[in-house]
Amino acid sequence: MNKKALLGLAIALLLPVVCYVILKYASDDAVDIPRHYFYDTVTTRTVNGRLEEDTAWHVTRNIRLVNQLGDTVSLYDKPGKIIVADFFFTHCGGICPQLTHNMSRLQQSFKRGGNPRQKLDTSVVQFLSFSIDPEHDSVHVLKDYADKFGVLHDNWWLLTGNRDSIYRFVFEEMKVDKYSEAPISPDFIHTNRFVLLDREYRVRGYYNGLDTVSLGKLARDIGVLMLEKDDRKKSTVFQQIVDLSWLWLVVVCLVIFFLLYLRSRRKE
Repeated sequence: MNKKALLGLAIALLLPVVCYVILKYASDDAVDIPRHYFYDTVTTRTVNGRLEEDTAWHVTRNIRLVNQLGDTVSLYDKPGKIIVADFFFTHCGGICPQLTHNMSRLQQSFKRGGNPRQKLDTSVVQFLSFSIDPEHDSVHVLKDYADKFGVLHDNWWLLTGNRDSIYRFVFEEMKVDKYSEAPISPDFIHTNRFVLLDREYRVRGYYNGLDTVSLGKLARDIGVLMLEKDDRKKSTVFQQIVDLSWLWLVVVCLVIFFLLYLRSRRKE
């Protein structure tokens, strides 16, 4: 086998590998992952002579309230679930009924297989609706309101409780006022925003709950977060090997090329 033939063989073997690597990293970059919004600290460290920053993203603090069934519940009661939250009051004659209707449609879309007769898949998303008029919105009032809109209680809580606690939570933890289209009064929270939290209780998005395009993006972002790696889980040795599959492909191609080269030398 002459040098030209060896060169052609080498190109034939390495070309698929190069294409695979390019496509793999191009596709990774093409995924529009919902960004993080708030951080608590940023630390700098030196790795192999390079400065790298470590960002500790803000984790939403826990809050304990009462839902429409009269159960005392907390934000952390559903670990490992993605959370969608909004803010309403039951006697609202403006945007609240439409927000609740759109949240209901979003909840229905997470039924297994989209069949309304099938059991709700409660393992993925938890919906939370915080009453911004908790003094009026008692458990009984919330239950009637939930039934009116066909709320499925398994994974959608309408929450009431101490007004100051709810308002502090909305402004200090979810910071809805910073990402609202219109100014929000500190005395009465009235916003069309839906807020998305990931499995680590970190804010990953704000959406217009009255806009179908924005709600479509919310549904898509939920799907992306479902596939996002859990930072708490360390990858196994097997997973690390799989992640280096492209490198193994290069090694195999080089071994094949080397064996063919040795065979050609023996024939000469």
